[in-house]
Amino acid sequence: MSQGTLNEVGPSVHASAVKVGPMAVLIRGPSGAGKSRLAFDLIIAGRAGVVESAVLVGDDRVHLATVGEEIEVRPAPALAGLIEIRGLGIRRCDFAEHATVGLVVDLDASDVERLPPAEALKTTIFGVEIPRIPVGRGYSPLPLVVAALTTTKS
Repeated sequence: MSQGTLNEVGPSVHASAVKVGPMAVLIRGPSGAGKSRLAFDLIIAGRAGVVESAVLVGDDRVHLATVGEEIEVRPAPALAGLIEIRGLGIRRCDFAEHATVGLVVDLDASDVERLPPAEALKTTIFGVEIPRIPVGRGYSPLPLVVAALTTTKS
């Protein structure tokens, strides 16, 4: 949690990211899909103890880079520490300068299934395979993300 200088690293992508515990949740989806809402919901869930401590990395636009065999996410410098909260506008909050992506959430995903095949639950970014949750339009993503962060496969 900082407000220091940020170096742009890697390409900018339209996504939000929240560091939950040691890893970041990267939230992708089309405009209006609820990326900012899910980011703020995760921060609230962290404050409530539902998930590990959660802090914003970036909202709306983030930078991704390969670091060793991991994907690192950083906020876009112009947007660092800013999050859109529908009904309140753009708000300032604490943020992490970087985090390793440990989970990708794809909002408004077209490949949603009740019991998804294993290949639907992973994605590859810059050659690095990362666990993934596809979320259909109109379905609340927070319970799925909390489940992914707090349970194990049977």
